[in-house]
Amino acid sequence: MRRLFGSVRARATLAATLVVAVALVAAGAAVLLSLRSNLMGEAGTQAERSARAVASELAAGTPYDKLSGLDGDVGPVQVLDEDKRLVAVSEDLERISGTDSERVKAQPPAAVPRGDADNDADDDADDSGSGEALEPGEISGESVFRNGSATVDGETEDYRFAAVEVETHDRGQLKVFAGAPLAAEHGAVRSALTVMLIGFPLLLGVVAGVTWLVTRRALRPVEGIRREMAAITQSEDLARRVPEPDTHDEIARLASTTNETLAALEKSVERQRRFVADASHELRSPIASLRTQLEVAAAHPELLDLDGAVEDTVRLQRLAADLLLLARLDAGERLGDAKVDLAGLAREEAEGRTGVTVDAEPVEVAGSRGQLGRVLANLLDNAQRHAREAVTVSVRREGDRAVVGVADDGDGVPEADRERIFERFVRLDAARSRDDGGAGLGLAIARDVAVRHGGTLTAGQGPAGGALFELRLPLA
Repeated sequence: MRRLFGSVRARATLAATLVVAVALVAAGAAVLLSLRSNLMGEAGTQAERSARAVASELAAGTPYDKLSGLDGDVGPVQVLDEDKRLVAVSEDLERISGTDSERVKAQPPAAVPRGDADNDADDDADDSGSGEALEPGEISGESVFRNGSATVDGETEDYRFAAVEVETHDRGQLKVFAGAPLAAEHGAVRSALTVMLIGFPLLLGVVAGVTWLVTRRALRPVEGIRREMAAITQSEDLARRVPEPDTHDEIARLASTTNETLAALEKSVERQRRFVADASHELRSPIASLRTQLEVAAAHPELLDLDGAVEDTVRLQRLAADLLLLARLDAGERLGDAKVDLAGLAREEAEGRTGVTVDAEPVEVAGSRGQLGRVLANLLDNAQRHAREAVTVSVRREGDRAVVGVADDGDGVPEADRERIFERFVRLDAARSRDDGGAGLGLAIARDVAVRHGGTLTAGQGPAGGALFELRLPLA
């Protein structure tokens, strides 16, 4: 059960079915109440019409035994006097409830003195059910409605009773009760309820089925994406891509984003593999050279090249430091937020270097002083390797940016290679000697540090025709 409802399709189907069920129950209750109210109103209108017809005959002085409404064709009728005595009743009435009297046999009317008839009517006007003072021959404009039951000719039914008061000339104030059967109302409500009890489950079944099918169709691309991702994970083949549906909806965007993530991951893994391969290759050379010298020295101590061994060791140490720094940068090492004076830092890095001049104005940026110093050192090392005679360092402010320029008077960098030189372990043809050109990590480290500090590092042509490297960083 938990696995079933762990499915998005199952949860969506259940939710849709519950929402429709609640809506159907609310709508069904409203329909039943409205239907019952309307039918009850129609029964009340029919009962009131019958009561007023009898009251009209009484107001006209028709004797009780001549009343046309007592034949039982319309419904049960009772006529009560002021003392609630049953003075007239419809034929074949065997039992009644819901009126002012449960009697079914007429009683002799009480004698009313001729001289006091009018006075008694006036005195008892306040005791009438409606509280309305009536003139002789007048019928009350208000009706009182009640629900009850009656047995007529052996058949018991529920009725809607209407009570109407009438003031007569010689019999005082009378109250007429007439009933209309509620069988039609009960039958209609039962029929509607039966239809709902049968139709609602069928409708809910249709809603559940349609929701299940539609959801399955909508989630089919997601299942395809899941299967392909599982296959990629199992095969470790990052060159594969998940299928992208042509629906231009959220699922299509999910597939597109997944493929972009796979592409970025593939690129990152390939870069990592290339980095490991290049690092192994670069480390192999000084290690092999150092081992050879040590083995020769062990066999022939007089042939030990101590300076060469020290030089290879220094190269190995520098390469290990560069690789460690790149690893920290790739791991997202947190930068410091200290303020760094680029002018002072440029002078410190240029100090002791031959042919390097500095033209700098005070500019402060936020970041790691050690990493920014490494950027300037790498740029100066690169410039000195390619310069003929002079290297110029400039520090200035441009808007909200600090700009550091390192220019040389060498041959410059071909335009086609101005981006490639920032890749790791890349050395141009003129700088392929490991002894002179390094391992090809200096510019890659410099750009990575610049990007980590929210800046840029670009290569161009300097004023003297050589290379110009510009480092742009946001001001502190």
